[in-house]
Amino acid sequence: MFRRHLLALVAVAVPAFAEAQQQQPEINVYTARHYDTDAALYEAFTRATGIRVRTIQADADQLVARIRAEGANSPADVFITVDATRLARAEQAGVLQRYNSQVIDQRVPAGLRDPNGEWFAIAMRGRVIMYDKQAGRPEGLNRYEDLADPRFRGQICVRASNHPYNIALATSMLAADGEAATEAWARGVAANLARPPQGGDRDQFRALPSGQCRIAISNTYYLGHVGKSERPEDQALFARIGVIFPNQAPGDRGTHVNVSGAGLVKTSPHPEAARRFLEFLVSDQAQEILAQGNMEYPAVPGAPMHPLLRSMGEFRAEGIEPLRDPARAAQALQIMQRSGWR
Repeated sequence: MFRRHLLALVAVAVPAFAEAQQQQPEINVYTARHYDTDAALYEAFTRATGIRVRTIQADADQLVARIRAEGANSPADVFITVDATRLARAEQAGVLQRYNSQVIDQRVPAGLRDPNGEWFAIAMRGRVIMYDKQAGRPEGLNRYEDLADPRFRGQICVRASNHPYNIALATSMLAADGEAATEAWARGVAANLARPPQGGDRDQFRALPSGQCRIAISNTYYLGHVGKSERPEDQALFARIGVIFPNQAPGDRGTHVNVSGAGLVKTSPHPEAARRFLEFLVSDQAQEILAQGNMEYPAVPGAPMHPLLRSMGEFRAEGIEPLRDPARAAQALQIMQRSGWR
């Protein structure tokens, strides 16, 4: 009799345990960010909430296409990518919905949020001008527009024009200066290149001490990673690189920044858990993980910033409004490609 009862209990308990395992709370994050440090974000969220995070990594446009192809059955809860224009493209594709969170709206400035409430920034990086301190700061170089000045002929190192970082910069220029001026600027930059575009952002400022170029264009977080390195040669390089935050004069638009951002997928099967994750991304804890791990500027004012970023100097940032128009970004790319900047 006892044995029959025991077997009955086991028969009930096993399916119940399996069902409990299946009901463990979790969310699926489709992310175009490729940084190993993001794992710390997911682990911290799970520790705080018990909600597990599963990730799918791919290019942003591929992820959007996948969500659309999956339709109502998509497991995606959250979409994360780098570049405000790609976030805007996801919104235009109809794969996002309003996140409806007072926490996010209170912590993230309006200029770093989608006006329709479908996505918001979680971190920022500036696109700046760098130089070799030993060679000295190039005279008369204070604005992005100055990069086209013939005095800098043969002095600039920058990656290919079709990279999203440069497309975003040109998009900003297009919004500020118009098509004709932006094309003249792009032609001027192309004429001032020290070598054909090659490599990534690190390769541009690494070429400064050798004299291959005198001016490099790079995102701030790449230099931050070099400064954080324990390798003596990287420490020496970081100490040698000077940073110019362009367009800082009173009345000017400020230094161009781009963002990493997140949104709630329209067909999310776990919207409440996903919303908790989105709100976690703007917490002080998450903002510090982003700043410390990937050397990005926090999207939340007053959130902790890595000392190496602070050591580069303070700056006034341009808004990301120009980047919210994918058509403008496509026009900017066409301008650069016909300018000779390959």
